[in-house]
Amino acid sequence: MDSLTQIVLGAAVGEAVLGNKVGNKAMLYGAIAGTIPDFDVAARFLTDTVTALEMHRGFTHSILFSVLFAPIFGWLTSRWEQRASWKQWSWLWFFCFVTHPLLDAHTTWGTQLFWPFDLRMAYKNIFVIDPLYTLPFLLFLLLALFQKKGSDRRRKLNTLGLIVSTSYLAITLVLKGITYVKFVDALEDQKILYTDIETKPSPLNSILWTANVETEDAFLIGDYSFFDTQPIAFHSHPKNHAALGSLENEDKIQRLIDITNGWYTVSEKEGALFFNDLRFGLLSVDPKTDRYAFSYKIETSSEGINIIEEPKERGDAKQLLSDLWQRIKGN
Repeated sequence: MDSLTQIVLGAAVGEAVLGNKVGNKAMLYGAIAGTIPDFDVAARFLTDTVTALEMHRGFTHSILFSVLFAPIFGWLTSRWEQRASWKQWSWLWFFCFVTHPLLDAHTTWGTQLFWPFDLRMAYKNIFVIDPLYTLPFLLFLLLALFQKKGSDRRRKLNTLGLIVSTSYLAITLVLKGITYVKFVDALEDQKILYTDIETKPSPLNSILWTANVETEDAFLIGDYSFFDTQPIAFHSHPKNHAALGSLENEDKIQRLIDITNGWYTVSEKEGALFFNDLRFGLLSVDPKTDRYAFSYKIETSSEGINIIEEPKERGDAKQLLSDLWQRIKGN
């Protein structure tokens, strides 16, 4: 999830664990703990693109990280915040560390919760930024912040924020199940043969959902809004994997394929090859577009290949938000 959401979650968990004893300091350290696992993004400045992708939501988002580092941060905090013991501070850091990846597991990218085992948990029931999750949660946290330390009202407001946010996550799982059935029924009605299907919410909401459908030679992309009145339409995106040629055997390409779990297409533009990660959809609500949210240019040289992520323009986001609102209202 985005940084604000993780700060809010960490602050609320910190308050729940130690607020009665240390007051607002529990929220402060919880908020700090909620951001620390995302320091893995620094890898993009220290290593190549593929390695950075592999490291993202890896060790720092694991149970192992929480177990190893919570006592260390707990000990450091207890040195200057002596209103709570080392053990109590360690529990605060642990629960704030571990709830971060537990929430991230609900997004499309998921998280390697059981690192070093190569198992990425990704339930794909909430977009990485969802105001309906974050804003009510933030409101309850702010209301609790201005209550007296240890008061019943403060505890109830913070608890209510945790309950409301968690309940919304549960609702999105139900919505995912409903839309999954809608997509499968549409594929059967249209007599489309497929081998696999993935569903996920579109940006910033849980009303409009997208499906990636694998067929023999292509991936089909379709979307469904709970306000739709017309049948679901699926649009083909050819896999074009053969365009990689001998490059498919390159180590970096094989690692990219592993990262995407095989959900990728290859496109050719102006003599260059692009590896498109299909898991995160398109830069448009139009499923016929060939502009992908995450696309990587493959450059070759005498030293091997280089993978470069295609930059995104601010105008792309503005147009997407405008079109998204129209599409949410139904087809």
